Amino acid sequence: MQFIFPKISNWFLSRPRTLKRLITLSVDFIAIVFALWAAFSLRYGVIYIPPQKQLWIFFLAPLIAIPIFIKAGLYRAIVRYLGMQALWTIIKATLLYALLFAVFVLLAGVEQVPRTVYGINAIILVLFVGGSRMIARWWFAGSIAENTLNNMTRRRIPPVIIYGAGQSGAQMAAALKVSNQLNPVAFIDDEPTLHRQQINGLNVYSFSELNHVIEKFYVRDVLLAMPSIARSQRHKIIQLLEPYPVHVRTLPDLVDLAEGKVTVADIREVDIADLLGRESVEPEYDLLHANITNKTVMVTGAGGSIGSELCRQIIKLEPTQLVLYELNEFGLYSIEKELKLLDFDVPIISVLGTVLNQTRLELVCKRFDVNTIYHAAAYKHVPMVEKNTTEGVRNNVFGTLSCAKAAIASKVETFVLISTDKAVRPTNTMGASKRFAELVLQGLAADKACTRFTMVRFGNVLGSSGSVVPLFREQIANGGPVTVTDPRIIRYFMTIPEAAELVIQAGAMGQGGDVFVLDMGEPIRIVDLAKRMIHLSGFIEKDEEQPEGDIEITYTGLRPGEKLYEELLIGDNVSDTQHQRIMRAQEKVIAWTKLAEILLKLEQANEKDDYQTVRTLLEAHVDGFQPQCDIEDWLS
Repeated sequence: MQFIFPKISNWFLSRPRTLKRLITLSVDFIAIVFALWAAFSLRYGVIYIPPQKQLWIFFLAPLIAIPIFIKAGLYRAIVRYLGMQALWTIIKATLLYALLFAVFVLLAGVEQVPRTVYGINAIILVLFVGGSRMIARWWFAGSIAENTLNNMTRRRIPPVIIYGAGQSGAQMAAALKVSNQLNPVAFIDDEPTLHRQQINGLNVYSFSELNHVIEKFYVRDVLLAMPSIARSQRHKIIQLLEPYPVHVRTLPDLVDLAEGKVTVADIREVDIADLLGRESVEPEYDLLHANITNKTVMVTGAGGSIGSELCRQIIKLEPTQLVLYELNEFGLYSIEKELKLLDFDVPIISVLGTVLNQTRLELVCKRFDVNTIYHAAAYKHVPMVEKNTTEGVRNNVFGTLSCAKAAIASKVETFVLISTDKAVRPTNTMGASKRFAELVLQGLAADKACTRFTMVRFGNVLGSSGSVVPLFREQIANGGPVTVTDPRIIRYFMTIPEAAELVIQAGAMGQGGDVFVLDMGEPIRIVDLAKRMIHLSGFIEKDEEQPEGDIEITYTGLRPGEKLYEELLIGDNVSDTQHQRIMRAQEKVIAWTKLAEILLKLEQANEKDDYQTVRTLLEAHVDGFQPQCDIEDWLS
């Protein structure tokens, strides 16, 4: 017998959907007739043999019930996935049938049908129809589970612990069981009332039992299924999980889950932003809309990390038009394609071009009547710009100057420069060139330009191209080593969406020549970030204490022009703004007449590729610029 039932189950599951429905309908037909006969038998207390004049009501019952069951969708539901909602549907359909059946029989004047028969009939039919489906659900689920277990045994599906026994965790456990990609073996939850309970056949344990569960099931993966909790709380949980040798992954936020449905595809690596543990601040919506809504907006460097995120947020704020200005053809194609898929009713104009071409910039601004420019186009990779000094200055300084002059000539209302904390007392050419770009805009603003110039300065953004986080992920995936320049190096970090949102708000507060700095929170040591990423990927750091570990951290030394720490302010003259994470800095300004002379000398040196003179001019006019390396040594 133990072989017969699985075979019947597998045979039924492999049948066409139409045949399954016919079989289910036939079973219900028999159940309806049997329930009515059982109701009479229970009412009279004997085995009931209907007289010939009552036989027709036993044929009437299924003729009334089956159409109601069809209309209620009882034959569209997949039996092995039935839940409480399906049982409630069965109850409602059965009660409606019982009511209509009673009305027909009473109107027909059928004799010797006690009124209690109608109620007993309904109760028995609910038990038969609902019970048969629950038995089938249990039977088929057991068969599927057995097949799944056999497949897992053959394929060695990795076991996983789900942290969070709520709705998302339960949905994920069900999805994983069907997918055969991961094998859920237990839940961990902080709610004491759930401990020792079972959800989807899995036990719920407390966090204190985590080590026991890991050893019992040989677990290497933990899935965080708590999409609705605050980032600070998720940060604490990640910290608690960090010492364990498990790979931690998570589900996206609730806003990213369509109608609460969770799929295996939603699983992703732990968001590094969760490691920062910082809650996002509600934006000032009037600031978000001020320079964008019902205006034509242009983003230079639209295909870059910051530029593309600015575009994503800008298009949601309903500009009249969005102009994408980008030198990289593939970058421009990618962001244009992505924005069009968002399906906003905003015209998107894609323009290939360099920010050094002032004539083209003017034509674009005038042609599309641009009101606001976000200037994100820049070279930002510190060692690369250090190797290519004149090109870095050409793009970052003179590219900004070309954009600014084009904006003035086209009477653009607002111009926002995306700057960097590396512009503060820079030790590298990239930072010095960005500070000089700030000086250009400050000089133009002081010269009473018609365009309102604003600069926004912030630190590193998580996950941007060329940044440390994707580099560490790649190195960990390749088995290491993870490279850190210096064990003492610290950096400020912010997520790309948060940085872009704050840039938009800061740009709206500028009066002309303002330098805004963003509150980046507490700095973190890069080596600590590397260690946490190793641990949360399920590996053990290889060091003197753990020589048998998986991933080693190696120190390569500071790169040319790289600081141990970054600053956001040159001086201490800073004031608050209406936004709690945006501050206004008062920095030294060079008068435009003098700055124009410096720019001329810088341009002449740049055209001759005279990097030594370029370096000298930057040292003379950028406050605190103390280059860490000699160009000749670096180029040799």
